[in-house]
This record gives sequence, C-alpha cells and structure tokens, in this order.
Amino acid sequence: MKKNRWLMALAAVGVHICIGSVYAWSVYVNPIQEQMKWDLTDVTIAFSIAIFFLGLSAALMGKFVEKNGPRVSATIAAFAFGIGTAGSGLAILMESKLLLYFFYGVLGGCGLGIGYISPVSTLVKWFPDKRGLATGLAIMGFGFASAISGPAIKLLIGSVGIANTFFILGSVYFIVIFISAMYLQAPKEGYMPKKFKKKIKEGKKKIKKDLSSMGLNEAIKTPRFYGLWIMLFINVTCGIAIIGVASPLLEEVMGITALAAAAAVGLMGVFNGLGRIFWASISDFLTRPIVYIIFFATQTVAFYALPNISELILFQVVLYFIMSCYGGGFASIPAYIGDIFGTKELGAIHGYILTAWAAAGLVGPLIISNVKDITGSYSQTLYVFSGFFCIALVVSISMLLNIKKLKKQLED
Repeated sequence: MKKNRWLMALAAVGVHICIGSVYAWSVYVNPIQEQMKWDLTDVTIAFSIAIFFLGLSAALMGKFVEKNGPRVSATIAAFAFGIGTAGSGLAILMESKLLLYFFYGVLGGCGLGIGYISPVSTLVKWFPDKRGLATGLAIMGFGFASAISGPAIKLLIGSVGIANTFFILGSVYFIVIFISAMYLQAPKEGYMPKKFKKKIKEGKKKIKKDLSSMGLNEAIKTPRFYGLWIMLFINVTCGIAIIGVASPLLEEVMGITALAAAAAVGLMGVFNGLGRIFWASISDFLTRPIVYIIFFATQTVAFYALPNISELILFQVVLYFIMSCYGGGFASIPAYIGDIFGTKELGAIHGYILTAWAAAGLVGPLIISNVKDITGSYSQTLYVFSGFFCIALVVSISMLLNIKKLKKQLED
C-alpha cells in the first residue's frame, strides 16, 4: 500500500496525543487522595516514576526503535501505555499504591518513552524538505494532549468513578496508538517527495546535506551531542520551573486572584503546544542553530525582566512567549539531531538526549524550592534561571561556530 506522508504525520500525532495525557495527571490527584485517603506525596510519586521511566526507556530503547521500525515499537507502546493506564484502575480497586506505581509509573512510563521516540525519526525521513514542521506536528500533539484529556478525565471521574476512568481511557489509548502504529512505516532509503525532487532538478531547491551520518556510539563521543543535551536540559529545567510557579508568581508579583492565575496557567498550555509547531516550522527556514540562539537570548532577558513587570498584559505576553520557547525546544531538537548526525540512528540519539528531560524534571523544582526557602520569594528564582540561559546562549553560539567550522572542513 502506498503511504501518504501527511497521514504518516497524523498517525504520529495519534500516538503523541494519547501518551501526552500524562501531563493531565494533576486532574487525578484530588479524587485519588479523597477516595484512597493517601497523602499528596503518595499520589505524586506515580507521576514522577512515569517521567523517570519515560527518559530511561527512551534512552534504552532508541536502538530497538531504529532496528525494528516504528510500527513494532509503537505497537509495544500501545500495549505498555494502554495496559499501564487500565492497570491503574485495578490498583485503585485493590487500594494498592505499589500496583499504581508499577502500572502507571513503570509500565505506563515505558510506554511513554517508547511511544515518544517511535514516530519521530520516521517523520524526519518522510519530510527531508520540512524536518522541523514534521517533528513539530507530532510533538505538538504531546503538548496539546492535556487540554483534551484533562476535561475528559474530570468528566469521566464524575460519571463512572476513578477506576472505571482508568479502564475506559486505557482501552481508548490502546486502540488509538495501535491503529496509528499500523500505519507507521519508514520510507525507502533516499526518499524525496515528487515536488521537492522536481524543484531540485530545476535548480529551485538544494538538498541540505547532513553534517555527518553517525550512529549512537559515534555521536556520544562528539562535543555536539553534549551541546544539544545541555541546551535541552537548561530549556526544560527553566520551562518546568515556570510551569511549577506560574500561579503563585502571578499572585505574588501581579497581585491577581487565584482564579485569574489559574486561567492564565491554562493558556500557558495552549502556547506550549503552539510553540512546538511554530518554532519547529520556523527552524526549517532560519536553521536550527539560529532558532536556539533566539530561544536563549530572548529568554535570558525575559526571565530577568519578568519580576520587574508591573503591567499584567505585558507580564502574560512574556510568560506565554517563554512557554512557546519551552515547547519549541522539544519540537526542534529531533530535526537538529538529524541535521548534525544524520538519520541513521536518529531515534537512538534522540532517546539518549531525552535523558536531559528526566534530569530537568528533578533539578528544576529542586532549584525553585531551595531559592524560595532562602530568599522567601518566587521572583528571585527567575534571576537564577536567567543566569542559566546565559550559559545556554554561550553553548548555542559555540554549537553554531562548531557546525560552521565542520562544514568548511567538509567543503575544503
């Protein structure tokens, strides 16, 4: 059967929009606490384990994804995430924290990691002319997922209870991911769309050659791999931090009500999703190194300025811009990997770089709590993160210079 690359992108969105529901975990928190009489830490641990296993499985299964293809790996993700979610319902019925940690945290987390990387390297190969747009589309699905699953979870819990909500959603996630997996397939070696091929023949377009064609073992020996890791780590650390303190920050700095702050936080999720497709698409034209320099240069200023802005509208504009860069950093990284390491083992390299996400999830909240305890203010944490972005800016400029140097050597 002849495959359509835009349907391939839709299948990738199908996978990501299901696994991205992990970001709606907070909707479960209060109902589980009330029904199970567990404390907040007990319930939150399930989410933390899931994010940890996302990073771990993405790193360990990257080579498996490349070797066996997106269909096999996304099918495994369907079983792991579907059973993990449905099994969480069993954990609630049995009133077992350990079962919840296993099903939602370990099994569901593995489904998250494998599902996250499964379609990405495939899309890069299907869209040699629009790498950023393609990966941005899929990863946008992950960013927007909580906006769909959050209200659905709330509605279902009110109608059928917590356990049945897990059973229903586990079944839905399995079906959607499984159907999406059946369509996923890597293109033939050297694939190019007809229109793109025609434009190349007419001299209207040029094939952008990758800087190299490396496997994972070669890539991790280069400074460029660690440059990408550090950039993603800092962008995610600071982004997670702002997500975590946005509501109290708005109340502290702007003096608005908790309800108004909650509404603003909801909009942040929208800009997180929009930023993924916007910045990833822009990176096809400006190039990935330039887009990351823009991320870090602008956010250095944004984080430093935020505590000193007294106008509510301007404060929110800056906040939403930061969230767009947070989402854009996730969406642009796979195309950046393809540009400098090629597509030979893109999934494996992407999996290893995603360990920066897992590390950032631990470091970001830790920095916030420590700085808040020392200074007594959320505002002071933003100055610390502005300093982090200065480091990221230096790294991103070094990456650009290193890439230019290597290109010159290749041309000579």
